Amino acid sequence: MLRRTLLTLASLVLAANAAFAQSKPVLTVYTYGSFAGKYGPGKTVKERFEATCGCELAWVTAEDAGSLVGRLRLEGAGTKADVVLGLDVNLAAEARALDVFAPHGMEVKDLALPIAWSDDTFIPFDWGYYAFVYDSDKLPNPPKSLKELVENPNGPKVVLQDPRTSAPGLGLLLWMQKVYGDKAGEAWTRLKPRIVTFTKGWSEAYGLFLKGEADMVMSYTTSPAYHIAVEKKANYKAAIFSEGHYMQVEIAGMTRTTRQPELAKKFMAFVLGEPFQSAMPEGNWMLPARTPAAGLPAAFKDLAQPRKALLFTPEEVQQNRRAFTDTWLNATAR
Repeated sequence: MLRRTLLTLASLVLAANAAFAQSKPVLTVYTYGSFAGKYGPGKTVKERFEATCGCELAWVTAEDAGSLVGRLRLEGAGTKADVVLGLDVNLAAEARALDVFAPHGMEVKDLALPIAWSDDTFIPFDWGYYAFVYDSDKLPNPPKSLKELVENPNGPKVVLQDPRTSAPGLGLLLWMQKVYGDKAGEAWTRLKPRIVTFTKGWSEAYGLFLKGEADMVMSYTTSPAYHIAVEKKANYKAAIFSEGHYMQVEIAGMTRTTRQPELAKKFMAFVLGEPFQSAMPEGNWMLPARTPAAGLPAAFKDLAQPRKALLFTPEEVQQNRRAFTDTWLNATAR
């Protein structure tokens, strides 16, 4: 009798625990695949947030920032996202025009960005400069300017990303426009013979570069930090160009249709807090929007730094993106 009673009590406890687990609210966060993937910071972010929220954080992934915008455009007000993490500031105006985001209502200050931030819809969570990464053992004298890379017919071969689907691809498109203006089409034509391919996303392009398919790859000034910290290799470097480097700022926003508004607000605040920000340098291999109290990891401290930041406003990108893309297509598809 006693044994049966104990078994019954144990069953009730298990059932109660299961019911409690099922009753936890779920916060659905859309992000890009590499953030939530095996080598990204998603696991750490999920564990740290769930330790404070009494909830479950569920990642839903798309391939890249452009894919996130495309998904939101299709879903509209019916989106299941409570928060979207990983949009590119270059797509901010386009994302805002979808009318799926709500004001964040936060005071955003004490940022480590080289630009002022005053957006009432999106908050930055990390940032970096686009750059061409090379292996210094194989390319001892890399180009010192974008124009040198583009205009030297005997210059290095490069692997790039499609600007219609990839944030770095869009970054280079805008970088070319900043440097060349209405001569960008001619610049693409000159570079075309040394472009190995345009990949859909960053991972595929970087993989081809590491396999030796190209001399340089479109990436970030922070990419060498991974090789230094994880592989103990110092031969991968970012070429610093005299014209300056185009910036990327990654942003997050909460949706106006969220079914978990308090949790969404809590997550937005968490994004700018120490537990999240400290996971960015060696998790996402980008610079945190707020420098952690312990500072940047050692692998970041000696990285080459651009002397000038280049950036269009999100509105300028929205107005001109199609024309810039057509210029690129006309020059590279022939």
